[in-house]
Amino acid sequence: MLIFLAVLSVLIVVHEFGHFIVARLLGIRVEKFSLGFGPKLFGIKGKQTEYLVCAIPIGGYVKMAGDTRESCKGKPFEFLSRSKMDRAKVVVMGPVFNYIMSFFCFWLIFFVGFPVMTSKIGAVLDNMPAKAAGIQAGDRVISADDKKTEYWEDVASIIQDKKQGQKVHLVIMRADKRLEINVEPQIKETKDLLGDKVSIGLIGITPSQEVVKIKYGLLEALSRGTERLLVITSLTFKALWRMVTGNLSLRDSMTGPLGIFFATNEAFKFGPAALLHLMAVLGISLAIFNVLPLPLLDGGHIMFMVIEKIRGKPVSAKTEEMANKVSLALLLVLVTFVFYNDLIKYKVIDKVTDFLSLLRRR
Repeated sequence: MLIFLAVLSVLIVVHEFGHFIVARLLGIRVEKFSLGFGPKLFGIKGKQTEYLVCAIPIGGYVKMAGDTRESCKGKPFEFLSRSKMDRAKVVVMGPVFNYIMSFFCFWLIFFVGFPVMTSKIGAVLDNMPAKAAGIQAGDRVISADDKKTEYWEDVASIIQDKKQGQKVHLVIMRADKRLEINVEPQIKETKDLLGDKVSIGLIGITPSQEVVKIKYGLLEALSRGTERLLVITSLTFKALWRMVTGNLSLRDSMTGPLGIFFATNEAFKFGPAALLHLMAVLGISLAIFNVLPLPLLDGGHIMFMVIEKIRGKPVSAKTEEMANKVSLALLLVLVTFVFYNDLIKYKVIDKVTDFLSLLRRR
């Protein structure tokens, strides 16, 4: 639980700090910086800002002077008194800081190092091509199709790319013996991360528990971190588009705080690199979600500013209030669906029912 709260807190603080620091740099007064919502647990009063920790840890906010029409008196330090460009800078920097945090996490993973499985075979499955070809547990695949294979992902990638009727040429070390084996993979249909049907080759081998640590120099880590950031960003946008168009199941692709809790616990078991990777992916997701053009989100504020720019005046208070209410209703429906989906997916209801049954038997 503590790890989950720590990860969630970092994501929230980084996001709100983006709003906070840009507002302060622009001379906009920040009255409150809160981690969490609801009743105040404790706080520290600064010269201009009160820093709070509140009872509901899922979220946070920055309260600026004059950030509502009712409270704005036209003073230069108030949010709504500033130009649309200044307001847009403050709003957009929350998601930008999450994105920067994700890049930093990816860079750190590649620079400090992360564990990967070696190409040593842990088990050979019955009734599969590898078993028939004489491959044994403990063998080490040193090359596949004349390509060096130090790590398990190298072996898996080459085998999975095979089509019907194609063979893979494996060079294997068994103790001190060098063996060359040709294997024709079985072709299996499955789904990729975006829900598309794909065909992959399988020969029936699984990795051993042998791992090594890989790390790169500063520049190489920057390059690989940037590449990973762009790949995950692209996948996130594609998945979001698939969900909007109905080509990707919301039930299978979305998770909420409960899902993040379980994912955080699993990542923690695999060490700092896995936890950093999870934080990076969550940071990208949070950044992208927040720039969606929905009122109450950062993207919604930007949308209202664009409308104001086009019209030459802001939308009416009544229209903005109605849009906010509709957006809140949609978000509540989404949150309820995601939370219920997590309860089903992670069998929480079943576990609670089993626990209550056990108590009754006692």
